[in-house]
This record gives sequence, C-alpha cells and structure tokens, in this order.
Amino acid sequence: MVVDDNVNTCKLLKALLVRSGYNVTVANDGNEALELLDVKHTDLIVLDVMMPGMDGFEFASTLRQGGMNTPIIMLTAKDTSADKRMGFLSGTDDYVVKPFDDEELLLRISALLRRAKIVNEKKLTVGDSVFDLESFSVSFGGETKTLPQKEFLLIYKLLSSPNKIHTRRQLMDELWDMESETDERTVDVHINRLRERFRNNCDFTIMTVRGLGYKAIIGGDGK
Repeated sequence: MVVDDNVNTCKLLKALLVRSGYNVTVANDGNEALELLDVKHTDLIVLDVMMPGMDGFEFASTLRQGGMNTPIIMLTAKDTSADKRMGFLSGTDDYVVKPFDDEELLLRISALLRRAKIVNEKKLTVGDSVFDLESFSVSFGGETKTLPQKEFLLIYKLLSSPNKIHTRRQLMDELWDMESETDERTVDVHINRLRERFRNNCDFTIMTVRGLGYKAIIGGDGK
C-alpha cells in the first residue's frame, strides 16, 4: 500500500512497484489508508509523513497501538535527525528520504518483506536448511537436530540478515542479558561450535569480519 497525498508521487510509486511484480493499493491520506486496511490484505506500507488530517507519524502510531505489525517504510522529505527519531518511535521499520533511488527503495522493500515472513512463520529457510524458531531445531541433509538455545538464536540472527555485520557487543546485548558480565569472547566460542556443527552444510557460511564481528553469507567459503 502506498499512502501519500501527492497524486504524482502515488502514480510514480505505483508504476515502479507494479513493474517489480507487486500488487499496489493507493491511499491519499491516513484515514483512507485505515479504511482500506480493513478490507485489503496488505503486506507492506510505503508511507508519506506530511499529509492532511492524519500525518504519517500518527498513522504509524495508530497501527502499532492497535497491534498491527505490518512493515512500514516512511518515504518523506523530512530529513532531520529529530524527524527520523520521531518516525522510528512512532513505529516505522525503515526511513527513506526523498528524493530516493528506485533500486534502493525496492531492495529495502524486499528486505522488509523477507524479515516479516520470517517473523510470521517463525521459520527460516536457507537453501535446503530449515530453522524452526519454536523448537530451536534445524533440518538439513535428511536430519533434524535440536540446538542449544543460544547457538540456535545466534545462527538464526545471523542468517535472518545475511551479509550484515554484527559486532560481538551487539550480539551479546541481544542474545545474552545486557547486564551480563559474560565476556564478549563467549560469542566466539558459540561461533566455533556452530562452524563445527555445520561444517558439512553448504547452504551458508559464518564469516569473521576482522576487528568487527561476524556475518553470514549464503553459500561461499568464509572463515
């Protein structure tokens, strides 16, 4: 769904998205968008901020307060740090400043849709490997194995955003108690266990990024 009060912007975005294979619904303000959401299945919302009646911040906040987790990309000319902060606090998942690059916007949309699918299904498929978040199990090579919780959450985190670098500190803060006194090298220990566990799995590789942390790559040969 594209929500923008500028008719020309709506036409351009709809044409871009339709060419990329998406079905597009257009709303010209927040109130119209809310009405359409009641009758139209929507996987993602591209949202303008400056609109009459209900602006983008209020619209996003209304959705989140109502328990709706549909991914939102704010696409707006408001480019200050304060604007971006307000956008994320209101519940947006991504923030893109106009004028925007068509290819970048499409890549961001694709990434958000993929992450939303992972969250909704609580399963992650990488090649022939299937990770089940509810059972902490992974199936590949005709076998299903249950992993220790921290190992599972670590590999699930890395594979949910392939090619993205995660620092040891970020991984510690998210997967271990932020107040924990556990040394960051604990992450290294778990990474080594995962590498050993999946040494015969060709679907992905955990790569060390020197001085930074780790990232997962699909296929390939990383160390």
